Amino acid sequence: MKRVDVIPSLVLSAYALARIAAQDAGNEAPAAQWRVLSLLEQQGGRRVGELAAAARTTQPGMTRLIGTLERDGLVERSPDAADSRGIVVDITAAGASALTAWRAEFRDTLAPRFAGLGDEDWAAITRAAEILAAHTDTERDGAHR
Repeated sequence: MKRVDVIPSLVLSAYALARIAAQDAGNEAPAAQWRVLSLLEQQGGRRVGELAAAARTTQPGMTRLIGTLERDGLVERSPDAADSRGIVVDITAAGASALTAWRAEFRDTLAPRFAGLGDEDWAAITRAAEILAAHTDTERDGAHR
């Protein structure tokens, strides 16, 4: 595989794995829910517009999702300390617990697909995960969303 084809292949494979895990686990929550909760867990409270931009969705769509997450007790809204006209969304303890449970479900559902890998393959996957994580830090690299 050529270098220029590796990154798109990784992205598409990651999407496929996420889809497979959700289907196999019977998890009907929208993927956007987990992306938003992960973002809030990693980066702290965000305004709805920032979340919409990060999730590449519309502000009205994000507002609807946040409404659902708030009704489910997974996020909470509060006034923006920096701008009293704004509202900040943050993950709740229940949201963090749900995210932890989802990650465990995701891991346990996908683990059998990788059970036959040897140490060398695991080392390669681990290193790839570290490299990808280093290049997806939106706090450090906010301009490249």
